[in-house]
Amino acid sequence: MKPLTIGRLSRAANVKVTTIRYYETIGLMGTPDRSASGQRLYGMVDVERLSFIRHARELGFSIDAIKDLIRLQTAPDQDCSAVDSIAQQQLVEVQKRLAQLEALERELKRMIENCRGGEIDGCQVMAAINNHAECESEKHERLKPL
Repeated sequence: MKPLTIGRLSRAANVKVTTIRYYETIGLMGTPDRSASGQRLYGMVDVERLSFIRHARELGFSIDAIKDLIRLQTAPDQDCSAVDSIAQQQLVEVQKRLAQLEALERELKRMIENCRGGEIDGCQVMAAINNHAECESEKHERLKPL
């Protein structure tokens, strides 16, 4: 197979060029070979690695978790309990975010249901948002050091 340039790798794995460079910088991708003119050159293993990283990011895994998964991938005869643990931890994080989103949904529905129309200065949605801003500033005041 002919080596891929970074642009072709980008298209093959559906990842932006800047993202590939970032992944190289933080160690998710290996250091690519270079042509005589200094152009980065990649192979199918790089397409597979980049696709793996992209899919893991879509699933919400952190960069550190992906590094761990890649490290574990290099020892295929190892017990997969470490992978299960990483996936379980990600599931807990997703469940936390879902609970936060459900609370947000309830609050938005409550705000909308309380709205009776009319003019902006009497809008219940605006009042609820303003009230929340006041609650946040009060919370920040309470947390300031003395």
